[in-house]
Formats: sequence, C-alpha cells, structure tokens
Amino acid sequence: MNNWFKKGLAVTAISLSCSTMADTQIGITMTSFDNPFLTILLNGMKSKAAQLPDIDLQIEDANLDIGRQLNQVQSFIASGVDVIIVNAVDGDSTSAITNMAAESNVPLIYINHPPADLNSLPDGMTFVGSNELDSGTMQTEEVCRLLNGKGQAVVMMGPLSNHAAHTRTEDIMQVLQRPECNGITITEKQVANWSRTDAHDLMTNWLTAGIEFDAVISNNDEMAIGAIQALKASGRDMDDIVIAGIDATPDGLAAMKAGDLDITVFQNATRQGEVAIEKAVNLAASEPVEKQIWIPFELVVPSNLANYQP
Repeated sequence: MNNWFKKGLAVTAISLSCSTMADTQIGITMTSFDNPFLTILLNGMKSKAAQLPDIDLQIEDANLDIGRQLNQVQSFIASGVDVIIVNAVDGDSTSAITNMAAESNVPLIYINHPPADLNSLPDGMTFVGSNELDSGTMQTEEVCRLLNGKGQAVVMMGPLSNHAAHTRTEDIMQVLQRPECNGITITEKQVANWSRTDAHDLMTNWLTAGIEFDAVISNNDEMAIGAIQALKASGRDMDDIVIAGIDATPDGLAAMKAGDLDITVFQNATRQGEVAIEKAVNLAASEPVEKQIWIPFELVVPSNLANYQP
C-alpha cells in the first residue's frame, strides 16, 4: 500500500495533479517552452488548474515544429484526453488540428495564436486570446505621439508565419499612414524571431551599417530588450531613442523602470491561461462556450507602470 501511495503522489514534468484518476484530463501543446511570454501563459493555466479539483494537465513542447505539434495532438486524442488546448506554432496548420479533434469528438481550445479557421470553428471549440488589431495600434500611436508625428523608425518583427507578428506589423504601417503620423518613415523592417539574441544581432548590424532612426518599434518586448542591449553597448544615449515593445513581460517592465523601454502593451497572458482552463472544464462537461473570447490589451507607459508591477 505504501509503495502504491508513493507512486500516486509522484510529480512529473507534464502533470500538475497528484491523482492518477483525475476527472478531467487536459492535453496542452505549447509553441515553445523557451519563450518568457508563453511561460507566463502556461503558468496561468497551471495556476488555475491547481485551484480546481481533479484536473490533470499533460503539457508538451512543440519546440516551434508544426509536425511535432500535430503528432502531439494525435497522441492526446489516442490517450483519451477530455479536452485539448493548442498554442499553435503556425496558424496555417490549424485546419488539420481542428479536423483531427472534430473527427474524434474531442473539445478543442486554441489559445493566444488564433487559428486560420477562427471564424468557422465547429461546436465544442473556441479561441481565447487578445485582439492583435489593438496591440500594434496602441504601440504605434504612442510612438507617433512621442515623436510628434515626425522622424525615422526601424521595425523588428516576429516570424513572418506568425499571426501576431503579421498583424502587429500591419498595425504599425496603418497607423503611420494617418495624417498626424505620416511624417514618420520606416528605414528598416526585418525579422528577429521574437528573440532577444536575434534582435541584439540585428540592431548591431543596423548600427554598423549606419542606419539612422529615432524609434525602434518591436513586435514584442524580448526583441525590444535585445535592441536596447545593443544600443547601450554601442554607447547610444537611450534618451534620444523611443523604444517600443509589446506584452509587458516582467523583463519588459523592468526595462521600463530602468528608463530604457518607453512603451509596451500589456497582453494579459495569465488571464488568457486562466480562461482557457475555465472553458476547458466547461467543454469537458458538455457545456456551451463562446467561439471567441477576447482579453483586452492595455497600453503601458512610465506614468502608469506602477499599475502593472507586482
């Protein structure tokens, strides 16, 4: 009895529940564990699951691999999970995931990265996230205000295949077409893959090439931080450059507190995670849920920074 009991209490890397007989089994596949924002998102799911009775999470890392994510979804279905939560590597691959779940009659939740079939999801499926039409718009409107509608800017983008990166960049371009902002020109616009390291290297290359700019508009905080590190290493005065990110990650907020990051946009990853688990419980109980659940973005600047720090 003692040995059986100890085994029942074993904690694994993919399970939050101490019980091997949890009432609700939820399979989660994440784009990547190596991403600070997605870590917050995942922790939101873990925290909410820990507050609820008899919830077991099986968590997998797709490691930015579409094929790997598809295999993980297939494995979840084969193992008999009650609900699947997908943080999609690529929105264009989601039709296959949707079809697999529908054919197996397994409820499905997309989180954070909307699927290509967002507007045609069948019953028993939903999306939880934030509307990216707001994120880059809020960010760039504030850049425009700080530059008084004139100057030069560089843009750091996430992967071109990523919905958020594409939409955030489109937001930037649309805001800069407005009469009050069209005095701002984009001198460079390149991909830095959400990565601090890639952004550092990209900024270093721009500085070496003599690219001139008054603002850095980054699709996320990690790339903004990489840009900041490269600028400081080159001896540039941070007071002369507007730096903008998105997500309001802890590191992003710390950079703002230090006076380096001027703008970010809070995407409530924790709340997205919590809502996804809440809706998973509803779906497991065959209760109806909304097809799209939007968690609002919020502009963060030094004057309201205190509202977003722990």
